[in-house]
Amino acid sequence: MDTGNRMSRTSRRDYLQRIYPRYQKASRPERQRILDEFCANCSYHRKHAIRLLNRPLPAAQPVPRRRPRSRTYGPPMMAVLKAVWEAADYPWSVRLKALLPEWMPWIRRRFRPTAETERQLLRISPRSIDYRLRGEKRKRQRRLYGRTKPGSLLKHHIPLKTDHWDVQVPGFTEIDLVSHSGNSASGDFCYSLNLTDIHTGWTESQAVLGKSQEAVRAALETIRQVLPFGLRGIDSDNGSEFINDHLYRYCQAQALQFTRGRPYKKDDNAHIEQKNWTHVRRLLGYVRYDTAEAREAINDLYRNELRRFQNLFLPSVKLAKKERVGSRLRRRYEAPQTPLQRLAASGAADPVQVAELRRLRQSLDPFQLSAAVEAKRTGIFALSREAPAPCMAQRPPESALASTVAEMQAVTRPAPGRPQDRAPSSLASRKNGRRGAVEMTRRGKRGKLQKPERVSHASLRAWKSGQKQNAGFPHSHSADGYG
Repeated sequence: MDTGNRMSRTSRRDYLQRIYPRYQKASRPERQRILDEFCANCSYHRKHAIRLLNRPLPAAQPVPRRRPRSRTYGPPMMAVLKAVWEAADYPWSVRLKALLPEWMPWIRRRFRPTAETERQLLRISPRSIDYRLRGEKRKRQRRLYGRTKPGSLLKHHIPLKTDHWDVQVPGFTEIDLVSHSGNSASGDFCYSLNLTDIHTGWTESQAVLGKSQEAVRAALETIRQVLPFGLRGIDSDNGSEFINDHLYRYCQAQALQFTRGRPYKKDDNAHIEQKNWTHVRRLLGYVRYDTAEAREAINDLYRNELRRFQNLFLPSVKLAKKERVGSRLRRRYEAPQTPLQRLAASGAADPVQVAELRRLRQSLDPFQLSAAVEAKRTGIFALSREAPAPCMAQRPPESALASTVAEMQAVTRPAPGRPQDRAPSSLASRKNGRRGAVEMTRRGKRGKLQKPERVSHASLRAWKSGQKQNAGFPHSHSADGYG
């Protein structure tokens, strides 16, 4: 009886191997039943099925082994790629891909790559970059928090902005304050006033000691003086440092458009929230700076190396449009460009200033700027009230790095030192006399708080020192903050 189902050749061979031992040991009536099933399932003629079951079982064909694919990008190219990735402050693969042709003159001067290595650097795709750097990305984790309070003064005078930005000229910006309070919000401490342009992505920062209304206004005026384009408008959150009479009258005097986002809606200020992480938190961390010396050191970094490095050399991506495909929202992005490139392409900037910025870019070395930012950052950490984690190793000297690349060896370097907050000991542990552990809570897959777990101080110190990736911690860390 034919069942109408057509089995593949492989399935027939497997079926034969399973029923063959049973057929050889079965009695005559049982053989007839097995033969009927065999013919019905495989659509064989009965005589052909008898011949298959009575002759010796054919040997199973060996599965062909797939030849492993050889590596396209060898250690020399990966050495240069890692060095550029680290010098550029670990950008996303799409940004790193766009950055490589722009940095090629300085790469040739510093690492002297061969023609084959240079060709591979320009050919590698963003997906291959993610794959080859996946191990390095797991070593770097960050966290985020802030300290701002809502303000109510003059809210009815400052309009809400709930629509999406659709500007084609530079000058319309978003602003925000980033606190450097460490573990305690008491007393005066430093803040970073962050300003980013919507159209070009040009970002400027200024540190202030305390967030008084007049200090924030003065910092905004300092930033306005150094912008390579005219300031047309600002958009802030609802903090009292922005929603006040000083800033409101300043915007009226300068003919600036002043808008604000909705309370408790961070998506209304998505552009500046991203820059708070990439331009402030990743550099200065979460430790406390509360002295005039720290403020001046931070401003020295903001006004010189950092603004040149971020605005002249590092490309960023910009959302072009969003499409609804069924139940999913698909985002399309423009090709990565530096803020200077977008400023020059806008046509609204002063040509003299653009030409001067291009000459400045040609006279600078991005690798030297990156090393200078790292050196000044180390000096700023020394002015903090909270000592940074003693774990992370310092960056190797540039001469040693260049010689390593020249010798065609892979460059492996631990993550640069980032300040970490000290974890206070548990009060319950001190009362109970158990000083060997601290309580840690974690969230599950759906965000629910799980049962607190106890982690030893030794494991905590081992994790901070970098000796163990997740030494005794009840939660794991990811490297999702890169790009």
